[in-house]
Amino acid sequence: MKIIQPTLELLYHDPNAIQLIEKVARTCYKSEDKITEGSGDKLVRGLIKSGHEAMIEHSSITMRYNHNRGFTHELVRMRMSSFAQESTRYCNYSKEKFGTEITVIQPYWWNDDTLDLKQARVAWTNAIFKAEDAYFRLLKLKVPPNGARGVLPIDLKAEINITANMRQWRHILTLRADAAHAHPDMPRVMDDTLKLFYKLFPALFEDIYNLYIK
Repeated sequence: MKIIQPTLELLYHDPNAIQLIEKVARTCYKSEDKITEGSGDKLVRGLIKSGHEAMIEHSSITMRYNHNRGFTHELVRMRMSSFAQESTRYCNYSKEKFGTEITVIQPYWWNDDTLDLKQARVAWTNAIFKAEDAYFRLLKLKVPPNGARGVLPIDLKAEINITANMRQWRHILTLRADAAHAHPDMPRVMDDTLKLFYKLFPALFEDIYNLYIK
């Protein structure tokens, strides 16, 4: 068993997203002649302020999150997004490329000093070892990964890629950055995502950033 920290990674973005959105939006008014250096940021801020966010759907960002399956189960509920997730149906963790072990995400409560951490960590670790042992025994008994996965824990590591347009990302960040009833790690991960997006495209995300981060 390997225990790792959750991570996030930017896989794709168009550095010219603002210029693309401006060019698309100005088609509606045939005002392409007003495009100047820096005019895109002003136009994008105006689109967001007026609620004309259909225009920002023309650009997208792809992110990769490495978290447990409880986290990913909540993330895939976001509509109008595309997902690709590590599949326990096809991944056989007894193979060498997986280190012949399962990898799990360190729980969010791991350093919560309001708990009896010693006993809590022992209970969790024992449960993971038992799940891993049962999983490998089932595989040795010729149960396919699609069946053996039934004993794998929710804290199993799962890589997930998500592509969403800028409008949908704004929706996700608004919902998840302040979601009182979401997975406990969701606000923290989405805060980190928002900080990253704000550095890339302040005009697209500054209102949400100022609301939740600044």
